Amino acid sequence: MKTYMAKSQTVEREWYIVDAEGVSLGRLASQVASVLRGKNKPTFTPNVDCGDFVIIVNCDKVVLTGKKLEQKFYTYHTGYIGGLKQIPYSRMMAEKSDLAVYEAVKGMLPKGRLGRQMLTKLRVYKGAEHNQQAQQPKTLNIER
Repeated sequence: MKTYMAKSQTVEREWYIVDAEGVSLGRLASQVASVLRGKNKPTFTPNVDCGDFVIIVNCDKVVLTGKKLEQKFYTYHTGYIGGLKQIPYSRMMAEKSDLAVYEAVKGMLPKGRLGRQMLTKLRVYKGAEHNQQAQQPKTLNIER
């Protein structure tokens, strides 16, 4: 029996829209990362970007369970000496909730060139409005 190996030129891509209202951040990120990788398709190949496009709306209504809103920090480095910065997720979700969702999905994708290519197929919006109506996205149900 032969193993099917997808080629990047023959991949059929679809557009999905996800309503993030009331969904926990980690559950949303893991399921969106799976679709971006293409693991929901029978033609999944680990070394080929065979995933679909994903639009996430209402990311400002994502839920963090437990005490993560007060105790979890978004950490980054500015590049300067002593430039380690930490922002609590309570402030992050109030001001930049789209960045919080984007970084959560980014952390669940492969590192390197392939993961960065998969990340270009992700669109994150704070409100219910998005600019991809012309692509006619299908709804993707996230298990809550």
